[in-house]
Amino acid sequence: MTNPNLYSLFQQTFSQQPDAVAVETEDGRTWTFGELEAHSARMANWLTTLGLQPGDRVMVQVEKSVPALVLYLACLRAGVVYVPLNVAYQAAELAYFMENAEPRLVVGDPAKHDVLRELTQRLGVAHLATMDASGQGSAWTDAQNHAAQHRVAAVAGSDVAAILYTSGTTGRSKGAQLTHDNLASNVQTLHRYWGWQPDDVLIHALPIFHVHGLFVAAHLALLNGSPMLWMARFTPAQVLQWLPRATVFMGVPTLYVRLLQEPALSPAVCARMRLFISGSAPLLTETFHAWQARTGHTILERYGMSETLMLTSNPYDPAEGPRLAGTVGRPLPGVQVRVVNESGTVCATGDIGGVEVRGPNVFPGYWRMPDVNAKEFTPDGWFRTGDMGFVDAQGYLTLVGRSKDLIITGGYNVYPAEVESYLNELEGVEESAVIGCPHPDLGEGVVAVVVARPGATLDPDALLAAVKNRIAGFKVPKRLFVVDQLPRNVMGKVQKNLLRQRYADAFRTATS
Repeated sequence: MTNPNLYSLFQQTFSQQPDAVAVETEDGRTWTFGELEAHSARMANWLTTLGLQPGDRVMVQVEKSVPALVLYLACLRAGVVYVPLNVAYQAAELAYFMENAEPRLVVGDPAKHDVLRELTQRLGVAHLATMDASGQGSAWTDAQNHAAQHRVAAVAGSDVAAILYTSGTTGRSKGAQLTHDNLASNVQTLHRYWGWQPDDVLIHALPIFHVHGLFVAAHLALLNGSPMLWMARFTPAQVLQWLPRATVFMGVPTLYVRLLQEPALSPAVCARMRLFISGSAPLLTETFHAWQARTGHTILERYGMSETLMLTSNPYDPAEGPRLAGTVGRPLPGVQVRVVNESGTVCATGDIGGVEVRGPNVFPGYWRMPDVNAKEFTPDGWFRTGDMGFVDAQGYLTLVGRSKDLIITGGYNVYPAEVESYLNELEGVEESAVIGCPHPDLGEGVVAVVVARPGATLDPDALLAAVKNRIAGFKVPKRLFVVDQLPRNVMGKVQKNLLRQRYADAFRTATS
């Protein structure tokens, strides 16, 4: 019987071409598939010697590096649960994640060692290890003392492989549990649907602490046995240098906007490219058409979530239809998508409603949140995404908004309630409202509107400086306005639609 452990799927590819290049970094360093196999075995053995058992959580907040990818593979093969965190998260956020996930091991940047040591000791985390931007640190050093062979842990397909924390409307992050079966089904579906070829080469320009960079981009390259041209951080110049060698590129809309600003971008540079994919945030129609004009390629936009992995995609094969600007395509094979009204009835074609989904890619629920799960899933097993949209006559899904007020800035999710909770704790702040406004580079920029307590005088710059020390940089408002009162309806609810109208031009006169 085949082991459902996701690593077993990758291991089949690794064993077929151990000497082939799996990753090439910006400095020219290469890693073979055989090296990924051997180093992940050493790390898996190290995890075992720490006393970690299948199902234990490993929380990781490190910069992107190949050793960080190896650590993820090691967690898979050891059967422990991988919990990646955005590197921008600060101490208050980390404390909540540790309290909620109860990891047995935390791996963090050596620069944050003192903060992490205090948190892990206070919260009873058994082990703390380090890994820096180059991949060096105690995690890597200690793993080298172990054997380069490791028997992949036997797991059930329904066992949790990873937990991704995604902010909630209550201001508290929720841990989306993804199983080995969820991850395996999605990568295999995308591999077929997007027509991966034996000679494909991927430019990997995304972070690896979320779905897009790790569970889509890296997974597909590993499954296909394709080299990854690996960028620690996105730079347009490096992408342009690598484009003539590559065939696949995945990016958030912000990356495409920045590449379009480069004079060297041309059809000639993209001549070998097979596929450009965009996701994690809405792709503006202007960007879609500008990319066609500049490169001769049509971007494929798709739709997914931390809780569901990939759900829909514009067609890869032209025989299945065109790639339409402003849409996220049709449901992937095996995935069901429906749009329902407030009564739960499926909407007619073209009518807007709530997007609900079902399929082997959809997570079983949030970590330790049974009450939330009961609300987020329908009685017949569909997950309520919180997105609003409609399906046209061709079966393409178009998203028109988010019922949960989610802001997507540069591909990262920001929930207003969380940012508001930090602003409201600051001295002199009576209340706040956080909204997303059009931003020329990020898609949406975070804007805060704050009301002072009676007798208090608020300095916008001082408020922003204070909140910067408490939350991740991408969540920090890029504009903050102090007002006498917030607009409310007759029920007393803040009318954020009016605020969005009032501050729609917040980023049109200045660059952020």
